[in-house]
Amino acid sequence: MISKKLAEMGIELPSVATPVAAYVPAVQVGNQVWTSGQLPFVDGSLPATGKVGWDVTAEAAEDLARTATLNALAAVDALVGIDNVTRVLKVTGFVASAEGFNGQPSVVNGASNLLGEIFGDAGQHARSAVGVYELPLGSPVEIEIVVEIAS
Repeated sequence: MISKKLAEMGIELPSVATPVAAYVPAVQVGNQVWTSGQLPFVDGSLPATGKVGWDVTAEAAEDLARTATLNALAAVDALVGIDNVTRVLKVTGFVASAEGFNGQPSVVNGASNLLGEIFGDAGQHARSAVGVYELPLGSPVEIEIVVEIAS
């Protein structure tokens, strides 16, 4: 059970982040759940803002990607229950990047490594790590996930 694994890891999923625009945190289509892009909110605010490579280090951004992934898992949990997840299918990570910064893959590893720790082999996934100029609210990272659930 994933909830038991999270407890063993000392991880408590946060409350679902309140959408900042006209969307829902996650939707179910058949045996898949797709999350909206999740920012690294902690208690309703962003712990850092700015571009990775200027305002935020790559290492700090990797931690923020991990936080955003926990927010994505919270959205999945609220919709279908985390214990119904059977596999992580896809991760898309957006990194607000300073000119010349090309370490997006290492930043998005914050998401990928966490999912591997939680789900083991079922956490291996397809992935995109995309550098962008701006993200909502000045966030350095945004993470989306797609998971398979038990039918």
